[in-house]
Amino acid sequence: MRFSDILGQDYIKNHLVKSATSGRIPHAQLFVGPEGCGTLPMAIAYAQYILCNNSGNENEGGNESCNLKFESISHPDLHFVYPTVTTEDVKSKPKSIDFIGDWRDLLTQNPYAGLFDWYRTLGVQNKQGEIRVEDAQEILKSLALKSYEGGYKVMIIWMAEKMNISASNKLLKLLEEPSDKTLFILIAENEEDIIQTIRSRCQVLQFNRLSDKVIADALVSRENIDARSASKIAHQAQGNFNKALQLLSDDGEDVYFEKWFVDWVRGAFRAKGNAAAINDLIAWSEQIASLGRETQKKFLHYCIDMFRQALLLNYQATSLVYMEPKIEKFKLENFAPFVNGNNINDIFKELSDAVYHIERNGNAKIILTDLSIKLTRLIHKK
Repeated sequence: MRFSDILGQDYIKNHLVKSATSGRIPHAQLFVGPEGCGTLPMAIAYAQYILCNNSGNENEGGNESCNLKFESISHPDLHFVYPTVTTEDVKSKPKSIDFIGDWRDLLTQNPYAGLFDWYRTLGVQNKQGEIRVEDAQEILKSLALKSYEGGYKVMIIWMAEKMNISASNKLLKLLEEPSDKTLFILIAENEEDIIQTIRSRCQVLQFNRLSDKVIADALVSRENIDARSASKIAHQAQGNFNKALQLLSDDGEDVYFEKWFVDWVRGAFRAKGNAAAINDLIAWSEQIASLGRETQKKFLHYCIDMFRQALLLNYQATSLVYMEPKIEKFKLENFAPFVNGNNINDIFKELSDAVYHIERNGNAKIILTDLSIKLTRLIHKK
Protein backbone atom coordinates (compact mmCIF):
# COMPACT_ATOMS: atom_id res chain seq x y z
CA MET A 1 0.00 0.00 0.00
CA ARG A 2 1.58 3.27 -1.14
CA PHE A 3 0.66 6.70 0.18
CA SER A 4 -0.32 7.62 -3.38
CA ASP A 5 -3.04 4.93 -3.25
CA ILE A 6 -4.73 6.62 -0.29
CA LEU A 7 -7.45 9.17 -0.92
CA GLY A 8 -7.03 12.62 0.63
CA GLN A 9 -5.69 12.96 4.20
CA ASP A 10 -2.63 14.81 2.87
CA TYR A 11 -1.85 16.48 6.18
CA ILE A 12 -1.65 13.13 7.97
CA LYS A 13 0.45 11.61 5.17
CA ASN A 14 2.95 14.46 5.43
CA HIS A 15 3.02 14.24 9.23
CA LEU A 16 3.73 10.49 9.20
CA VAL A 17 6.42 10.79 6.53
CA LYS A 18 8.12 13.66 8.36
CA SER A 19 8.09 11.89 11.73
CA ALA A 20 9.40 8.61 10.26
CA THR A 21 12.13 10.36 8.24
CA SER A 22 13.34 12.23 11.31
CA GLY A 23 13.34 9.03 13.38
CA ARG A 24 10.63 10.24 15.77
CA ILE A 25 8.27 7.27 15.67
CA PRO A 26 5.98 7.01 18.72
CA HIS A 27 5.75 3.39 19.88
CA ALA A 28 1.92 3.59 20.15
CA GLN A 29 -0.39 5.57 17.87
CA LEU A 30 -4.16 5.69 17.66
CA PHE A 31 -5.78 6.47 14.29
CA VAL A 32 -9.36 7.65 14.84
CA GLY A 33 -11.82 8.24 12.04
CA PRO A 34 -15.18 7.18 10.58
CA GLU A 35 -15.62 4.23 8.24
CA GLY A 36 -14.28 4.74 4.74
CA CYS A 37 -11.92 7.63 5.54
CA GLY A 38 -8.74 5.58 5.09
CA THR A 39 -7.42 4.83 8.59
CA LEU A 40 -6.53 1.21 7.78
CA PRO A 41 -4.89 1.88 4.37
CA MET A 42 -2.93 4.72 6.00
CA ALA A 43 -1.70 2.41 8.77
CA ILE A 44 -0.55 -0.19 6.22
CA ALA A 45 1.18 2.45 4.07
CA TYR A 46 2.90 3.87 7.16
CA ALA A 47 4.08 0.39 8.16
CA GLN A 48 5.39 -0.15 4.63
CA TYR A 49 7.24 3.15 4.71
CA ILE A 50 9.00 2.18 7.96
CA LEU A 51 9.66 -1.52 7.32
CA CYS A 52 10.86 -1.09 3.74
CA ASN A 53 12.99 2.03 4.42
CA ASN A 54 11.13 3.94 1.74
CA SER A 55 11.36 7.67 1.12
CA GLY A 56 9.22 10.54 -0.13
CA ASN A 57 5.47 10.90 -0.22
CA GLU A 58 5.16 8.20 -2.89
CA ASN A 59 6.46 5.59 -0.43
CA GLU A 60 9.08 4.15 -2.81
CA GLY A 61 12.81 3.72 -3.23
CA GLY A 62 13.51 1.32 -0.39
CA ASN A 63 13.81 -2.46 -0.23
CA GLU A 64 12.01 -3.68 -3.35
CA SER A 65 11.47 -7.25 -2.13
CA CYS A 66 9.95 -5.78 1.03
CA ASN A 67 7.59 -3.63 -1.03
CA LEU A 68 6.53 -6.70 -3.02
CA LYS A 69 5.54 -8.49 0.20
CA PHE A 70 3.22 -5.62 1.02
CA GLU A 71 1.35 -6.07 -2.25
CA SER A 72 -0.05 -9.31 -0.85
CA ILE A 73 -0.16 -7.96 2.75
CA SER A 74 2.20 -10.74 3.79
CA HIS A 75 5.29 -9.08 5.27
CA PRO A 76 6.49 -11.21 8.23
CA ASP A 77 7.08 -8.13 10.43
CA LEU A 78 3.55 -6.81 9.86
CA HIS A 79 0.95 -8.26 12.24
CA PHE A 80 -2.80 -7.70 12.47
CA VAL A 81 -5.42 -8.05 15.17
CA TYR A 82 -9.14 -7.60 14.44
CA PRO A 83 -12.53 -8.71 15.84
CA THR A 84 -13.40 -12.39 15.36
CA VAL A 85 -16.17 -14.87 16.19
CA THR A 86 -16.44 -18.62 16.47
CA THR A 87 -17.24 -20.38 13.19
CA GLU A 88 -17.69 -23.94 11.95
CA ASP A 89 -13.92 -24.19 11.43
CA VAL A 90 -12.90 -22.35 14.63
CA LYS A 91 -15.28 -23.55 17.31
CA SER A 92 -13.67 -21.98 20.38
CA LYS A 93 -11.23 -19.25 21.40
CA PRO A 94 -10.95 -17.66 17.93
CA LYS A 95 -7.87 -15.55 17.21
CA SER A 96 -7.04 -13.18 14.37
CA ILE A 97 -4.38 -15.51 13.00
CA ASP A 98 -7.08 -18.14 12.41
CA PHE A 99 -8.67 -15.90 9.77
CA ILE A 100 -5.59 -14.29 8.22
CA GLY A 101 -6.36 -15.68 4.73
CA ASP A 102 -9.84 -14.13 4.71
CA TRP A 103 -8.40 -10.89 6.09
CA ARG A 104 -5.80 -10.59 3.33
CA ASP A 105 -8.45 -11.32 0.69
CA LEU A 106 -10.68 -8.55 2.08
CA LEU A 107 -7.84 -6.01 2.12
CA THR A 108 -6.77 -6.96 -1.39
CA GLN A 109 -10.31 -6.49 -2.72
CA ASN A 110 -11.15 -3.32 -0.78
CA PRO A 111 -8.77 -1.79 1.79
CA TYR A 112 -11.54 0.70 2.67
CA ALA A 113 -13.88 -2.09 3.81
CA GLY A 114 -15.74 -1.56 7.08
CA LEU A 115 -16.53 -3.69 10.09
CA PHE A 116 -19.84 -4.88 8.61
CA ASP A 117 -18.01 -6.13 5.47
CA TRP A 118 -15.61 -8.09 7.67
CA TYR A 119 -18.43 -9.59 9.72
CA ARG A 120 -20.19 -10.61 6.52
CA THR A 121 -16.98 -12.35 5.40
CA LEU A 122 -16.85 -14.24 8.70
CA GLY A 123 -20.58 -15.06 8.62
CA VAL A 124 -21.21 -13.84 12.16
CA GLN A 125 -24.98 -14.55 12.17
CA ASN A 126 -26.22 -13.83 15.73
CA LYS A 127 -22.73 -13.51 17.20
CA GLN A 128 -20.99 -10.24 17.97
CA GLY A 129 -17.32 -9.91 17.15
CA GLU A 130 -14.69 -8.89 19.67
CA ILE A 131 -10.94 -8.94 20.26
CA ARG A 132 -10.26 -11.45 23.01
CA VAL A 133 -7.46 -12.11 25.46
CA GLU A 134 -6.20 -14.92 23.19
CA ASP A 135 -5.31 -12.25 20.64
CA ALA A 136 -3.41 -10.29 23.28
CA GLN A 137 -1.45 -13.43 24.08
CA GLU A 138 -0.66 -13.87 20.37
CA ILE A 139 0.58 -10.27 20.27
CA LEU A 140 2.95 -11.08 23.12
CA LYS A 141 4.28 -14.15 21.28
CA SER A 142 4.70 -12.32 17.97
CA LEU A 143 6.56 -9.39 19.49
CA ALA A 144 8.82 -11.66 21.56
CA LEU A 145 10.43 -12.91 18.34
CA LYS A 146 13.16 -11.01 16.55
CA SER A 147 12.04 -9.05 13.50
CA TYR A 148 12.46 -10.89 10.20
CA GLU A 149 14.47 -8.13 8.53
CA GLY A 150 16.17 -6.74 11.63
CA GLY A 151 14.16 -3.54 11.82
CA TYR A 152 10.79 -2.63 13.27
CA LYS A 153 7.89 -4.93 14.08
CA VAL A 154 4.47 -3.36 13.43
CA MET A 155 1.25 -4.46 15.13
CA ILE A 156 -1.98 -3.02 13.65
CA ILE A 157 -5.04 -3.44 15.89
CA TRP A 158 -8.11 -2.70 13.78
CA MET A 159 -11.38 -1.69 15.49
CA ALA A 160 -9.55 -1.46 18.82
CA GLU A 161 -12.77 -0.45 20.57
CA LYS A 162 -13.89 -4.08 20.17
CA MET A 163 -11.28 -5.28 22.68
CA ASN A 164 -12.83 -6.89 25.73
CA ILE A 165 -11.59 -5.96 29.22
CA SER A 166 -9.18 -8.89 29.51
CA ALA A 167 -7.55 -8.09 26.17
CA SER A 168 -7.39 -4.37 27.01
CA ASN A 169 -5.63 -5.01 30.32
CA LYS A 170 -3.08 -7.31 28.70
CA LEU A 171 -2.40 -4.83 25.90
CA LEU A 172 -1.99 -2.06 28.45
CA LYS A 173 0.96 -3.88 30.00
CA LEU A 174 2.61 -4.16 26.57
CA LEU A 175 2.13 -0.44 25.95
CA GLU A 176 3.58 0.43 29.36
CA GLU A 177 6.74 -1.60 28.73
CA PRO A 178 7.26 -1.60 24.94
CA SER A 179 10.08 -3.64 23.46
CA ASP A 180 12.64 -1.92 21.27
CA LYS A 181 11.65 -1.08 17.68
CA THR A 182 8.03 -2.11 18.14
CA LEU A 183 5.23 0.01 16.74
CA PHE A 184 1.57 -0.34 17.77
CA ILE A 185 -1.03 1.27 15.52
CA LEU A 186 -4.52 1.12 16.99
CA ILE A 187 -7.42 1.98 14.68
CA ALA A 188 -10.85 2.99 15.98
CA GLU A 189 -14.05 4.69 14.91
CA ASN A 190 -15.16 5.48 18.48
CA GLU A 191 -12.21 6.66 20.56
CA GLU A 192 -14.27 6.91 23.74
CA ASP A 193 -14.97 3.16 23.68
CA ILE A 194 -11.28 2.42 24.32
CA ILE A 195 -10.26 2.46 27.97
CA GLN A 196 -8.67 5.73 29.06
CA THR A 197 -5.42 4.13 30.25
CA ILE A 198 -4.73 2.84 26.73
CA ARG A 199 -5.71 6.11 25.04
CA SER A 200 -3.40 8.06 27.34
CA ARG A 201 -0.42 6.00 26.13
CA CYS A 202 -1.06 6.61 22.43
CA GLN A 203 -0.39 9.55 20.16
CA VAL A 204 -3.84 10.23 18.67
CA LEU A 205 -4.33 11.21 15.02
CA GLN A 206 -7.83 12.32 14.00
CA PHE A 207 -8.92 11.52 10.44
CA ASN A 208 -11.66 13.57 8.75
CA ARG A 209 -14.32 12.30 6.40
CA LEU A 210 -13.26 12.52 2.75
CA SER A 211 -14.49 15.46 0.71
CA ASP A 212 -17.03 14.91 -2.06
CA LYS A 213 -14.45 16.01 -4.63
CA VAL A 214 -11.86 13.47 -3.47
CA ILE A 215 -14.40 10.63 -3.65
CA ALA A 216 -15.80 11.77 -7.02
CA ASP A 217 -12.32 12.03 -8.56
CA ALA A 218 -11.47 8.54 -7.28
CA LEU A 219 -14.67 7.08 -8.76
CA VAL A 220 -13.88 8.66 -12.12
CA SER A 221 -10.25 7.49 -12.19
CA ARG A 222 -10.59 4.07 -10.51
CA GLU A 223 -14.10 2.93 -11.42
CA ASN A 224 -14.51 4.66 -14.81
CA ILE A 225 -17.68 6.46 -13.70
CA ASP A 226 -18.75 9.59 -15.57
CA ALA A 227 -18.17 12.81 -13.64
CA ARG A 228 -21.86 13.64 -13.10
CA SER A 229 -22.74 10.23 -11.64
CA ALA A 230 -19.55 10.24 -9.56
CA SER A 231 -20.46 13.61 -8.06
CA LYS A 232 -23.95 12.37 -7.14
CA ILE A 233 -22.63 9.19 -5.53
CA ALA A 234 -19.94 11.11 -3.65
CA HIS A 235 -22.61 13.38 -2.12
CA GLN A 236 -24.67 10.37 -1.03
CA ALA A 237 -21.59 8.64 0.43
CA GLN A 238 -21.06 11.44 2.97
CA GLY A 239 -17.28 11.12 3.14
CA ASN A 240 -17.26 7.29 3.20
CA PHE A 241 -15.42 5.81 0.20
CA ASN A 242 -16.51 2.31 1.16
CA LYS A 243 -20.15 3.40 0.96
CA ALA A 244 -19.49 5.06 -2.40
CA LEU A 245 -18.28 1.71 -3.74
CA GLN A 246 -21.38 0.00 -2.34
CA LEU A 247 -23.65 2.56 -3.99
CA LEU A 248 -22.16 1.53 -7.33
CA SER A 249 -23.39 -2.00 -6.71
CA ASP A 250 -26.99 -3.13 -7.01
CA ASP A 251 -26.55 -5.58 -4.14
CA GLY A 252 -25.09 -3.15 -1.58
CA GLU A 253 -26.48 -3.25 1.95
CA ASP A 254 -28.44 0.01 1.50
CA VAL A 255 -30.62 -1.63 -1.18
CA TYR A 256 -31.91 -4.15 1.37
CA PHE A 257 -32.05 -1.61 4.21
CA GLU A 258 -34.15 0.73 2.11
CA LYS A 259 -36.70 -1.97 1.27
CA TRP A 260 -36.96 -3.08 4.92
CA PHE A 261 -37.41 0.53 6.06
CA VAL A 262 -40.15 1.26 3.52
CA ASP A 263 -41.99 -1.98 4.36
CA TRP A 264 -41.76 -1.02 8.04
CA VAL A 265 -43.15 2.51 7.82
CA ARG A 266 -45.86 1.44 5.38
CA GLY A 267 -46.93 -1.22 7.87
CA ALA A 268 -46.94 1.41 10.64
CA PHE A 269 -49.23 3.65 8.59
CA ARG A 270 -51.64 0.82 7.78
CA ALA A 271 -51.79 -0.26 11.43
CA LYS A 272 -53.53 2.92 12.61
CA GLY A 273 -57.11 1.87 13.38
CA ASN A 274 -56.54 -1.48 11.69
CA ALA A 275 -55.72 -4.21 14.20
CA ALA A 276 -55.28 -6.80 11.45
CA ALA A 277 -52.34 -4.80 10.02
CA ILE A 278 -50.41 -5.43 13.23
CA ASN A 279 -49.80 -8.91 11.82
CA ASP A 280 -47.77 -7.31 9.02
CA LEU A 281 -45.56 -5.57 11.58
CA ILE A 282 -45.12 -8.81 13.52
CA ALA A 283 -44.13 -10.60 10.29
CA TRP A 284 -41.69 -7.77 9.52
CA SER A 285 -40.20 -8.09 13.03
CA GLU A 286 -39.73 -11.83 12.55
CA GLN A 287 -37.97 -11.23 9.23
CA ILE A 288 -35.48 -8.72 10.68
CA ALA A 289 -35.05 -10.86 13.83
CA SER A 290 -33.90 -13.75 11.63
CA LEU A 291 -30.88 -11.70 10.51
CA GLY A 292 -27.63 -11.51 12.47
CA ARG A 293 -27.35 -9.03 15.33
CA GLU A 294 -24.73 -6.95 13.53
CA THR A 295 -27.06 -6.59 10.53
CA GLN A 296 -29.94 -5.63 12.85
CA LYS A 297 -27.83 -2.93 14.55
CA LYS A 298 -26.58 -1.52 11.26
CA PHE A 299 -30.12 -1.46 9.87
CA LEU A 300 -31.45 0.42 12.92
CA HIS A 301 -28.69 3.01 12.51
CA TYR A 302 -29.77 3.30 8.87
CA CYS A 303 -33.34 3.96 10.09
CA ILE A 304 -32.05 6.74 12.35
CA ASP A 305 -30.33 8.34 9.35
CA MET A 306 -33.48 8.01 7.24
CA PHE A 307 -35.65 9.71 9.89
CA ARG A 308 -33.03 12.44 10.26
CA GLN A 309 -33.08 13.03 6.49
CA ALA A 310 -36.89 13.22 6.51
CA LEU A 311 -36.77 15.78 9.34
CA LEU A 312 -34.27 17.95 7.43
CA LEU A 313 -36.46 17.79 4.34
CA ASN A 314 -39.55 18.70 6.39
CA TYR A 315 -37.76 21.82 7.67
CA GLN A 316 -36.55 22.81 4.19
CA ALA A 317 -32.84 22.03 4.80
CA THR A 318 -32.66 20.45 1.35
CA SER A 319 -28.92 21.05 0.90
CA LEU A 320 -28.28 18.59 3.75
CA VAL A 321 -30.47 15.84 2.28
CA TYR A 322 -28.45 13.16 0.48
CA MET A 323 -30.63 10.01 0.65
CA GLU A 324 -32.71 9.25 -2.45
CA PRO A 325 -34.95 6.19 -1.93
CA LYS A 326 -35.48 4.14 -5.08
CA ILE A 327 -38.46 2.09 -3.89
CA GLU A 328 -41.47 2.50 -6.18
CA LYS A 329 -44.09 5.01 -4.99
CA PHE A 330 -42.06 5.98 -1.91
CA LYS A 331 -40.86 9.55 -1.94
CA LEU A 332 -38.98 11.11 0.95
CA GLU A 333 -40.76 14.42 0.45
CA ASN A 334 -44.13 12.70 0.96
CA PHE A 335 -42.89 10.92 4.09
CA ALA A 336 -41.15 14.00 5.57
CA PRO A 337 -44.30 15.77 6.93
CA PHE A 338 -44.80 12.88 9.35
CA VAL A 339 -41.38 13.46 10.97
CA ASN A 340 -41.31 16.65 13.00
CA GLY A 341 -40.18 18.29 16.21
CA ASN A 342 -42.97 16.67 18.21
CA ASN A 343 -42.00 13.06 17.50
CA ILE A 344 -38.38 12.95 16.33
CA ASN A 345 -36.83 12.79 19.81
CA ASP A 346 -39.09 9.91 20.81
CA ILE A 347 -38.37 8.08 17.53
CA PHE A 348 -34.62 8.47 18.02
CA LYS A 349 -34.91 7.29 21.63
CA GLU A 350 -36.85 4.16 20.70
CA LEU A 351 -34.41 3.27 17.91
CA SER A 352 -31.38 3.86 20.15
CA ASP A 353 -32.94 1.77 22.92
CA ALA A 354 -33.53 -1.06 20.43
CA VAL A 355 -29.86 -0.99 19.40
CA TYR A 356 -28.84 -1.02 23.07
CA HIS A 357 -30.97 -4.08 23.90
CA ILE A 358 -29.91 -5.99 20.78
CA GLU A 359 -26.25 -5.36 21.66
CA ARG A 360 -26.96 -6.98 25.02
CA ASN A 361 -28.45 -10.10 23.42
CA GLY A 362 -32.08 -9.26 24.04
CA ASN A 363 -34.76 -11.21 22.15
CA ALA A 364 -34.73 -9.45 18.76
CA LYS A 365 -38.28 -10.45 17.83
CA ILE A 366 -39.72 -8.93 21.03
CA ILE A 367 -37.54 -5.80 20.74
CA LEU A 368 -38.49 -5.16 17.11
CA THR A 369 -42.19 -5.90 17.61
CA ASP A 370 -42.30 -3.46 20.53
CA LEU A 371 -40.43 -0.87 18.43
CA SER A 372 -42.89 -1.34 15.53
CA ILE A 373 -45.96 -0.83 17.70
CA LYS A 374 -44.42 2.31 19.22
CA LEU A 375 -43.61 3.63 15.73
CA THR A 376 -47.29 3.21 14.76
CA ARG A 377 -48.19 5.66 17.52
CA LEU A 378 -45.28 8.07 17.03
CA ILE A 379 -45.56 8.38 13.24
CA HIS A 380 -49.07 9.82 13.61
CA LYS A 381 -48.17 12.24 16.40
CA LYS A 382 -49.03 15.76 15.32
